[in-house]
Amino acid sequence: MNDSLGIGKIRGLQQIAGKSGVFNVAAIDHRGSLERGLCSVDGPECYAELVEFKMELCRALAPVASAVLLDPVYGAAQAIAGSVLPKGTGLLVSVEATGYEGDSTARVTRVLDGWGVEKIKRMGASAVKMLVYFRPDSGELAEEQLATVEKIALECVRFDIPFLVEPVAYPLEGETTADFNSKKTALVVETARVMTVLPIDVLKAEFPANVVAEDGETLMDACRQLDEASAKPWVILSGGAEYEIFRKEVEIACGAGASGFLAGRAIWQEAVSMQKISERTQFLATVAARRLKEISLIAESRGRPWYQKLGLSPSNLAAVDEGWHYRY
Repeated sequence: MNDSLGIGKIRGLQQIAGKSGVFNVAAIDHRGSLERGLCSVDGPECYAELVEFKMELCRALAPVASAVLLDPVYGAAQAIAGSVLPKGTGLLVSVEATGYEGDSTARVTRVLDGWGVEKIKRMGASAVKMLVYFRPDSGELAEEQLATVEKIALECVRFDIPFLVEPVAYPLEGETTADFNSKKTALVVETARVMTVLPIDVLKAEFPANVVAEDGETLMDACRQLDEASAKPWVILSGGAEYEIFRKEVEIACGAGASGFLAGRAIWQEAVSMQKISERTQFLATVAARRLKEISLIAESRGRPWYQKLGLSPSNLAAVDEGWHYRY
């Protein structure tokens, strides 16, 4: 057996990828942003609204996704208990608490209280996902955040479940928006380099350049730099981008070596402001589902299967010899 990629991790990656080995994942694990956008009051009413919204998303998108990403508060168990998640669709579950601790220019990510890798494995999920606010140039804070990621990564190794990490950059103290944007490529590339040294399995990366402001050659070069820096398979996150922009990002990133995408608000964000449930349901079943199908076809035709990044083939993902079960 390959010690770096256990048989449980391999099975989980198979479950969240499509037949081509490319990830076409619908992200529905949003919490704080949806609480602000959907809930008029706190309490049981807010909880019920958010659960129902996530179930609507899941019903519309899960059948056309290779997997869905859900949170443990409003979505993951509810989708299973309500028979909303198709048995052939993979399930990723987030492990982090929503938001961050500390100042907005020095963000600290924490695991959700009462939650963890063992529980995600026990509930039958395919993979663990963690969003981590990260600046590789933030000194001790960067080291602290890397240590948090490594701790969860080692737990995922212990429980033999895939681990996807989503590092998100942000402006440091005294840094203007222009300064921050000018560093975007360098930040995303360096983050990929240091993050994929850890025993993670898939990097959920920000697009490393500005699609609106940069030319095609510059955009492709930035993605190729990201691909070279990442030692693990990587996918592109939508990060709240408008759909047309994200579709272009998926095309460029997959052409440069990405193994697909995890798409959230780019697919369904208009539904948040729709007051009538019938209108929302119709939008999700038609427009949102069509968008997901469209970018899935792009990713499947241009993306690199996750196992190729690791130098593996689908018929030989691990060396399994006689007596492997004794050592597992």
